Amino acid sequence: MAAEYATFGLAPAMRAGGVLTGGDYQVHRDFVDFIVDGRSLLFRLSDLDAVSPLASDVPPAIFTAQVRGLLLETDAPLPGGRYVIYGCPECEDLACGAVTAVIRRDGDDFVWRDFAWQTGEHVDLEFNGYHGIGPFRFPGTEYRAALAALLDGGAHTRRRVLLIGARAAVLARLAAALRTIGIGADITQDATAVPADELRAYGAVAFGRAVGEEARAAVHDAFARAGVDVACVDGLAPIVPLLVAQIEHALDRGPAERHRLTRLTATVGAAEIEVTSPCRVRLTAYRLDRLHRTHVHEVFDDVLEPGAHRVALDAKTVREESFLVARTPGSVLVAAVRHGKPG
Repeated sequence: MAAEYATFGLAPAMRAGGVLTGGDYQVHRDFVDFIVDGRSLLFRLSDLDAVSPLASDVPPAIFTAQVRGLLLETDAPLPGGRYVIYGCPECEDLACGAVTAVIRRDGDDFVWRDFAWQTGEHVDLEFNGYHGIGPFRFPGTEYRAALAALLDGGAHTRRRVLLIGARAAVLARLAAALRTIGIGADITQDATAVPADELRAYGAVAFGRAVGEEARAAVHDAFARAGVDVACVDGLAPIVPLLVAQIEHALDRGPAERHRLTRLTATVGAAEIEVTSPCRVRLTAYRLDRLHRTHVHEVFDDVLEPGAHRVALDAKTVREESFLVARTPGSVLVAAVRHGKPG
């Protein structure tokens, strides 16, 4: 099959981490995604939980080596001129499986072809090839410019959050949970005393429900004086996994059209979900009872096709005072359960 010309670009993306039921967790990963003809290449691969090799948390020398590899300035890491395009977000081990492709020069152009799922040194294209994807021919000038920009610091992300609240024990547990999944977290009661250079390291600030308007305004002013456009999170309830989900959503500053999960609303009896590509969606309900005990229920777990979906909820399990967290590979949304029609 002849390779047709396609546009090549890069965009910041996120693999949502999180504290899962049963005490498990998955690691938060920020990475640079490949945009082909204006659409995420990862999304074309259906329900795949993976990240590109251009992750923000790899050492600078390794990141640079990955970029230079994609520019064909170094030898291919796999036989047959194959390069890893997406890999396991937890361990990045080829044995866990990876999407690979052959990258070649053709004149001034770069061609990506023969995409496949690979778990060892060699790949069987007949059984493990992505037959409906590619080949893609990228104009050399556009391709080189996009990747070269990463070497000038274009992949920088702010993966720290500042926590402000009155419940020290909750803040400590929340900070520990965030650090476990790879997000830095610090606790303070007065951001006005934090130097501007330190404030610029934060991508989000999270407020507990007990923080008053005057204190919030002082924090906003401190970040504004530091010249930081920071995302603000108003904690819905002192439930650590719920707060983690809120913070992860706030840290995801990518364009909405490049998210898999774009909408979540919930009422007693039903939830409305919208996704942009086929993907697995998990819904978890959280609730505090009158004794402030946390109740957790997994209410949905299935692969959804692109579009809007209505998911029935058990009114005895998911009540008006509940909160719903929706997760897909790369996206997370939170919604309070309300009366009335979803949406």
